[in-house]
Amino acid sequence: MGVAGFGTLLLLLLRAAPCPGQLAGDTVFQPSFIHLSGPRVNSFFLGNSSGVNFSIILSPRDAETGKLQLANCSGSKRAGDWNLDVTPGVNISKVTVSLSRTLELCLPNATECCPSPLCMVETLQVLACRGSVMLAQLLIQAEIFANSSFAGNVSENATVIPNQAFKPLGSCPCNLTAGACDVRCCCDLECTPDLQQLFSGSCFPGVFGGDVNPPYDQLCSSQSMEYTPEWFPFLCVQSSLDNTPFLGYFYHGSVSTPKVPSFTIPLQTSPGKPFTGYREGDPVITEEDEYFTVPQQSMAGQCVGNAPVAYLHNFDVKCPTNLESYKEGLPHDVRINSGTADFIQQNVVYRAITDRGKFITERDLLAAEVLCQNVTFAEHYKFIWKDMNIEQINVTVFLGSLCDGEILTQRFTVEFLSLNSTHGEELFENPGYEVGKPVKAANLNASDPLGSLSIWQPAGRGLCASATDRPVLFGVDSYSGCILEVDINEDCSFLRGNVTEKLNSLIQATHIGKRDNSSYTDLNDWVEIIRLDPFSSNVSTGGLKGICPDIPANLNIRIIFAKVGAVQGIPLQEILAVQISYSTVLWQFQCGLGCRNTLSFLPITASVQFIEVPAQPPPPVTRYQKIYAEFDCNQNEVCWPQLLYPLTRFYTGEPYSQCLAKGLFLAFLVLLAAIMSNPWFSKLWSR
Repeated sequence: MGVAGFGTLLLLLLRAAPCPGQLAGDTVFQPSFIHLSGPRVNSFFLGNSSGVNFSIILSPRDAETGKLQLANCSGSKRAGDWNLDVTPGVNISKVTVSLSRTLELCLPNATECCPSPLCMVETLQVLACRGSVMLAQLLIQAEIFANSSFAGNVSENATVIPNQAFKPLGSCPCNLTAGACDVRCCCDLECTPDLQQLFSGSCFPGVFGGDVNPPYDQLCSSQSMEYTPEWFPFLCVQSSLDNTPFLGYFYHGSVSTPKVPSFTIPLQTSPGKPFTGYREGDPVITEEDEYFTVPQQSMAGQCVGNAPVAYLHNFDVKCPTNLESYKEGLPHDVRINSGTADFIQQNVVYRAITDRGKFITERDLLAAEVLCQNVTFAEHYKFIWKDMNIEQINVTVFLGSLCDGEILTQRFTVEFLSLNSTHGEELFENPGYEVGKPVKAANLNASDPLGSLSIWQPAGRGLCASATDRPVLFGVDSYSGCILEVDINEDCSFLRGNVTEKLNSLIQATHIGKRDNSSYTDLNDWVEIIRLDPFSSNVSTGGLKGICPDIPANLNIRIIFAKVGAVQGIPLQEILAVQISYSTVLWQFQCGLGCRNTLSFLPITASVQFIEVPAQPPPPVTRYQKIYAEFDCNQNEVCWPQLLYPLTRFYTGEPYSQCLAKGLFLAFLVLLAAIMSNPWFSKLWSR
């Protein structure tokens, strides 16, 4: 129900239900007494307002009796700083009393303001009269405090920021409001003693409350240390709190302009400077000086529709969506900057999807008439490049029908091909792996050596029955899984075998290629997969249903690689070893409400971790390095080589002449102590 409708219903109820002590047809204010703490208040006059005069008067109290003086019907609709407005209606009228003055605290040399926090204490009476006969009376007790917010004029004088090396930047950090008292800020000079009494026991502590020079542990007068060593009185610091080590610790005083990134960037950094082409990783620019975007996957695993395409970076992503949340991407008539300030048009080819089953992962069509729409199922972009420029863009768009209740897995691919390539393969090819390329797998024990190393690509409800897989990408740590439905009467041995079979289906290979161009005929180009079987303790459950120990629910794939060289400046990365292990869990049937469902869920996961190691083992530490490590200042707290550091030129705490004088004086004392400790000196002194 809207606000207007609710207000009308409330007025009708007020009109229909008489107040206590009010007879049907009598006139009365509802409510008849109001305690006012703000500048505006509303009341309602119940009854026929035809011929009724409304007036407001200030009602002073009698000095002797303390009672209000009797009111008469000779008032008006304005009394002092108060105004009265009446909105007549059918058997009910709205009465509004408002204050016409400001409620700000007085600043120096200011008028028409509140001299004290308690700005106004007055008693008002609103009278409803027909002629000289008073029909109803409304009593208002106004007790209004001044506003704590500042609404005055701000001085345009520049604020002088002190040097924080000698004086704190803000002596009262909790003073956030200019010209007003901040509650619980006891160091705020704008708080009067009366206001400070309201929160004197709840002041902000610490630096925020004004304690900007707290005593530190090195002070001789400090008692904050729980344990005081015996040498503390000899090495403590006797200094004023104004010379605190906290000066300039939290704020260095410099001002920097924030740089807000924008998706709209200029093509030319300065007038007359032409666009010099793309470098690897640069965003592709459109004719409107904006990023050319294609949906991509973020670090959180979600699809981002406005992600820019990076030059020479290929990707292949899948994004689930439905008809309700489907959005069209960037139009295909957008022209692309080639890199030389020229613009090229996309060559778009539209095709129809023949097999919707590869893209539709869930169907829930219960209605007789279902809304369907022709949408984009997949888009494949091929950028033909040469040097630092884009020569051509070929786009293939696959269209199909998406109905309400279906989940579509869209696919977007971007591939950069060199203009000098033959049949889509470049003349120069890095023999090693590149980050983001699929890991090459093989089954060398079978007649068909082609293998695969994959992880799950969940879709729909995340069940293993509907999950697809995607290849493991080199250098990309991944973690995915799916949910397996398990019956309460499931046999534990059968469950272990079923889970192991589903996990092993991701690894259809016995060897992994060391390089991306590993030959199936050369066994030296491959590394054998090291498999660690899952641990089984053979613990009996004693015939209990719904509980199974040692379920290999987690598959761990660790790939060790190294940079073994470089080809034309590009690092050559090779895989050295691959290990596969399992982690077991205890599955227990989770009973829902009333245990009516006999099915439970078991999540099974697969993780891929890439570990980089040095291509060659590091040389062993020599005996000299072990001895020298004791004198290394970066590895030890005690630095003996810096024992005479104050006497060197690197010490800048004091002038060099003073340091030298103090050093010579210290050396003289040491020499004197050595002479006096000699036995012959005591004999000479005794003579």
